[in-house]
Amino acid sequence: MSDAVYDSLIEGGAVVTSGGVREVDVAIKGGRIAALLEPGAGATADEVIGATGKHVLPGAVDIHFHVRAPAYPERGTVASETRAAAAGGVTTLFEMPISKPCCATPEVFRSRRELFAREAYVDFALYGAPGTLNPDHVAGMVEEGAIGFKIFMTEAPKGRDDEFGGLCLPDEGPLLEALRLVAATGLVTSVHAESNPLLKHFTARLLKTGRNDPETHGESRPPLVEALAIAKLLTLNRAVGGPLHIAHVTSRMALDTVRMFRSQGMDVTAETCPQYLLFTEEALSEHGSYAKINPPLRTPDDREALWEGLRDGTLLVVTTDHSPFTVAEKEEARTDIWAAPPGAPGVEELVPGMLHAVATGRLGLEKAVELMSTNGARRFGLYPRKGVIEVGADADLVVADLEAETVIRQEDLYTQARCCDRLYDGMAFRGKVLRTLLAGRTIFDGKITGEPGQGRFICPGGGSVAGGQQMPTT
Repeated sequence: MSDAVYDSLIEGGAVVTSGGVREVDVAIKGGRIAALLEPGAGATADEVIGATGKHVLPGAVDIHFHVRAPAYPERGTVASETRAAAAGGVTTLFEMPISKPCCATPEVFRSRRELFAREAYVDFALYGAPGTLNPDHVAGMVEEGAIGFKIFMTEAPKGRDDEFGGLCLPDEGPLLEALRLVAATGLVTSVHAESNPLLKHFTARLLKTGRNDPETHGESRPPLVEALAIAKLLTLNRAVGGPLHIAHVTSRMALDTVRMFRSQGMDVTAETCPQYLLFTEEALSEHGSYAKINPPLRTPDDREALWEGLRDGTLLVVTTDHSPFTVAEKEEARTDIWAAPPGAPGVEELVPGMLHAVATGRLGLEKAVELMSTNGARRFGLYPRKGVIEVGADADLVVADLEAETVIRQEDLYTQARCCDRLYDGMAFRGKVLRTLLAGRTIFDGKITGEPGQGRFICPGGGSVAGGQQMPTT
């Protein structure tokens, strides 16, 4: 048996802690951060990881992620997409409840939890869908460990009713009742906010013209569709009072709406995604169906507004909305944007993209870490176990070189949807993930070294679940 004090030690790095960037060594024992030591303290460890000249960050917490497994293995599996997360420096992800059938009952929730437990390379949490309006379903998913609940304010996509059953609530009465049900649990409701009546109005008007070019996608879902939905949602929530989170904010108008309600004291937070921070509607003209995302990519002015929202705190989190499809699905609809499935991969670009924002002066390093790690963990009850480097936290860590370049090449990506990653292909970011550790074990160091089933199911409050029973956080 080893006489070493610690299991592993990360030496020589500039560590982004809750108290700032510090020149300390990170000591790890039993999967947790055991100590932050002054360099040269003489500690011994079974494994020493050199990080001189590099930065050590908390692993990213991606609170908006889609796999949809096991129904569409051709798009991606839990294994393939969580490997991609590991390669990108994401150590905890929250899987949305779109599945076949929709994750709207305790039985489906358990099935998905068991699938992830077998295959996941990183830690995971699961959302439930409350739209059956059955209190027993909601209570049962809470008991099973749901991290929160997700609602779409739009109708289910044509032909995908089983995937979205219990998730889509376009009418105000059922939406209000679902908000009440979730508010009673104390968990956060995350909402895809687009106005279904307005969306139908703009779509019908465009369909009459016979157009099916890529630009019609953005025209069918202008910022008004997003902003009105947010205003309606938050007005309804005045009668409920539950904590809300607005998914993928894309526009200045939507951002201003969130800002107004936050100024009035409402418990609402919001996120945006790298695709909205880096690209504009011109990408639809260039990439067609590969750039079709809901809500759509917007104007340069909207993009600048989102950066402002990150800096002033209106936007709490940057998350990926990682959404794999196949080239066949995207190509089949290449000449008809209406038929294209919405979504694009992106989990491997989150951390390099945020480090590039630091390198180009968009954000400070500590702010970037808050946006991609700390704030999401805090909002959903996982802090300080996740999203931070301090004693007692999980040793979910990223060793990064802020000066090295990451060039995105489809053939190098781990996502099974790599060939659909047309937005990022060829882009160069300043900042590179060198190593990813999960609970103190290296799962990526230029190649995947982790194993399926290594990821743990994480509950609100930071506990994990094994066999359906919550384990205490110690």
